[in-house]
Amino acid sequence: MLAVFILFFERKAASSAWAWILILFFIPIVGFVLYLLFGKSLRPKRLNSTAVYDNKKFKENQKRQLDEIQEGSFRPSSKTIEKWIDLIQMNLSRTDAPLSTATDIQIFNDGTKKFDALFEDIRMAKEHIHLQYFILNNDDLGRRLVGLLTEKAKQGVNVRFLYDDLGSKNLPNDFFDEFHSNGGIAVPFLPALMSSINPRLNHRNHRKLVVVDGAIGYIGGFNVGDEYLGKKEFGYWRDTHLRLEGSIIHSLQNRFFIDWNQATKKFPLKFAESFFPVKGEETGTAMQVVASGPLETHEDIKNGYLKMIYHARESIYLQTPYFIPDKSIMDALRTAALGGVDVQIMIPHQADHIFVHSATLSFVRELLRDGVKVYSYKNGFLHAKTLVVDGESYSVGSANMDIRSFTLNFEVNAFVYDKQSAQEMEDLFFRDKELSVELTEKTFKNQSWIEKVKQDVAKLVSPIL
Repeated sequence: MLAVFILFFERKAASSAWAWILILFFIPIVGFVLYLLFGKSLRPKRLNSTAVYDNKKFKENQKRQLDEIQEGSFRPSSKTIEKWIDLIQMNLSRTDAPLSTATDIQIFNDGTKKFDALFEDIRMAKEHIHLQYFILNNDDLGRRLVGLLTEKAKQGVNVRFLYDDLGSKNLPNDFFDEFHSNGGIAVPFLPALMSSINPRLNHRNHRKLVVVDGAIGYIGGFNVGDEYLGKKEFGYWRDTHLRLEGSIIHSLQNRFFIDWNQATKKFPLKFAESFFPVKGEETGTAMQVVASGPLETHEDIKNGYLKMIYHARESIYLQTPYFIPDKSIMDALRTAALGGVDVQIMIPHQADHIFVHSATLSFVRELLRDGVKVYSYKNGFLHAKTLVVDGESYSVGSANMDIRSFTLNFEVNAFVYDKQSAQEMEDLFFRDKELSVELTEKTFKNQSWIEKVKQDVAKLVSPIL
């Protein structure tokens, strides 16, 4: 009966539906429980979806840009923007992602430097601090961050912290007590029922955002925990994060407002000019902030990846900790490589999820036959989620190159159209290559048959990983 329900009533992709049906038939009792915990689709009514805020200027700016592009009156400020106008238009049409600028952009690939900069920006905050993380750990870094936020709340700064309940599951019940008593507000996303049972395990808010005074923003892959400083079993943690200034902060703020209001009815955020300060005309790095999630009808970040890959004429450099693509991504990468594009993929050598890593190896093994080059990063753990194309455009954010990020999690990425910073991203990729080992067809031929079977089984159920 559950198999029939999945096939005809749940709106799942065919691959995901059949993977669940295999599990139900081969391990029926356990499979039933697993489906209730991980397989159910998320309904809008499960979120506080009616709690919205009205930012007319933000919406009007986006509509004006889209109308200008469609009418042919849009005037790109650079040849790079002109080249990527179809991707820009798609993001404008589908998501809350007006084309904006960053007057300053800093790329961090080291956790210590990223958090040093973030802590300094928090110390200088005057009006508000908005933070959103998938993981907040009860360790030295987590306590230092919340301690600093508590001090800012004491000073009268409005501090709001949105954290994912599952990602931050190890927080003690009294973790935010002092923070709350001093005026800070921390809210969990999709919390467990009765503190232990969570029937929404499969749909998590995986985004990482910070906005300080509506003027400074952070977006990328780092969560909050000592492991992101290289202090845990994986050793050095290689990730990528952006620090931004400029009008692009309005897009980060807009996303935080939406997520915050979906997570809480008790502390709704309402529009105020102070949250979206305007500094007049500005020039800088052109970019868009694109969000996607299980409530959307389109896989917007994945579609952005596809547009970038199909645009490529010279090079595609991809870093991801989990490579479990769907057929559209596989075909795009395969087509690019066969057409002479230099396609290079970097994955971690260490595995934080053994089964997921086995599926990753199965997929990259398949791409090797089509000329894709694959590298295994050995200097600690690679957690970066980056895609750089032709040295002109790149994406950085929370979305992995996997089906979970495409369809199940709430994700957010920056799509950047700029040669200078794209070149910096390429340089980081090639520096990481020096700390990696290349995987070849010979590498996989020399593996044991047990390892090959493990990879093939993992690939079979990869649509639900």
